[in-house]
This record gives sequence, C-alpha cells and structure tokens, in this order.
Amino acid sequence: MLESLNYFPAFLLVLTRVTAFFVTLPLFSYRSVPSTFKVGLGFFFALVMSFSLELPLIEINGMFIMLVVKEMMVGLLIGLVAYMILTAIQIAGGFIDFQMGFAIANVIDPQTGVQSPIIGQFFYMFALLLLLSVNGHHLMLDGIFYSYELISITQAWLPLGDERVLEYVLKAVNMMFVIALQLAFPIVAILFLVDVALGIVARTVPQLNVFVVGLPLKIGVSFIAIIFSMTILFTLFYQLFELMLHTMRGLMELLGGL
Repeated sequence: MLESLNYFPAFLLVLTRVTAFFVTLPLFSYRSVPSTFKVGLGFFFALVMSFSLELPLIEINGMFIMLVVKEMMVGLLIGLVAYMILTAIQIAGGFIDFQMGFAIANVIDPQTGVQSPIIGQFFYMFALLLLLSVNGHHLMLDGIFYSYELISITQAWLPLGDERVLEYVLKAVNMMFVIALQLAFPIVAILFLVDVALGIVARTVPQLNVFVVGLPLKIGVSFIAIIFSMTILFTLFYQLFELMLHTMRGLMELLGGL
C-alpha cells in the first residue's frame, strides 16, 4: 500500500492530462455531456492507464508544478487541434447558408452554446454520428493512451517556441479551410449557377419578380443538391477524421521533441 502511494504524484499527472483532453476533445467536451460524467470518465480512464504505464517516482516540489502545467497544456493543445479540424464542417455550412439565404437564421448549438449555421449544424450532427459509427471516439481515446509514448511524463518543457510547431498548426488550420471549401463547393457552385440563371431571367422577363421567386427556388435546389451530394460529403468526412487523427499524432511528436 505504501509503495502504491509513492506513485500517487505520477497518477495525478496522468489524471491532469486525461481531464485536459476531455475539456477540448470533440464529442467529450460538449455541454450536453454532464460534468460528473467527464470527471468520472477521466478518473477511471486515468486509473486504468496508470496500471498500463510504467509510472516513474516523482517528488512533489517546484518541478512537480511545472509538470502539472505541462500535462495540462498537452491535453488542451492536442484536443483543441482536433476540435479545430472538425470545425471545418460548420465553416462549410456557413458558406452554404450564405448562398441559400439562411445566413441570418443561425441557431444556438446546444453542444457548445454558441451560434452556428443551420446547415453547418445539420452536417455536424451527421459527422458526429458517422464518427461514432466508425469508432472514431475509440481512436481518440487510443491517442490519449499512446501520447505517453511520444510525450513522456517526466518531460518538463514543451517546445512551443519551435517554428516547426507553429508551422504545423498553421498547416492544420489551412487544411481545415481547404476541406471546408471542398465540402461546400458542390452546393455553392450549383447555387451560383442558379443565381446566373435568375439574372438571365430578370433580364429577359422584366415583369417577373426575381426576388420573390429566387429565394424559395434556391432553398429547394440547395436541399436537392445536398441530398444528391451526401455520398461525397461522407467521403470528405472520412478524410476529415483521418486528418484529425494524423494531426493529433503529428502534434504529439513535435511536442515530444521527435
């Protein structure tokens, strides 16, 4: 029993990283998930991991406080990068809403408590269900476990000043916008052609009120385009999940100094 207490500081470090992951990690960090569930899941997950890892003997001193801060930053940064990648879905929905005329009709996202576009929220719900159906949440939890192979518990610092880390994060943000454009491009392109057609009709038939006809026509065409492009969207969602997992691993390698 006394020998187990010697590993208690190391267990606290594991608990810090796991709970920091759950603060920003997609699907686990949402407001609809009760805080008691997050704390309980983090505690038992850290407890199981502490028996699977070779925990070092750590003394509680000034260095221990630095290790706690480091573990917290590791969890927050990697979870935040994963969340940023999935935000591409809502950005794509914002592009589509702007063309449809739904840009003014934002809704409150119950998961995050902020305003989000209607179509973006629709896509995001589909993406989360797809993530659960392909066991993506298990892969994210595996990422938490294998992060200790890349970032050691006893590592007292993070190379946040390294230009490779900043460049990697900027590339991830750039890829997020590229995927958002890929998601929105088919529907936005179709709506652009509808706008061109309405412009031609307004020129040839001046008696027709294009503003009255245009909005319901664009909404109807948008829903039809969304239905026929769902296969393409699901393929891009898969690519987005792969990018999210690769980005998490790449950031872990850079923070671990590899």
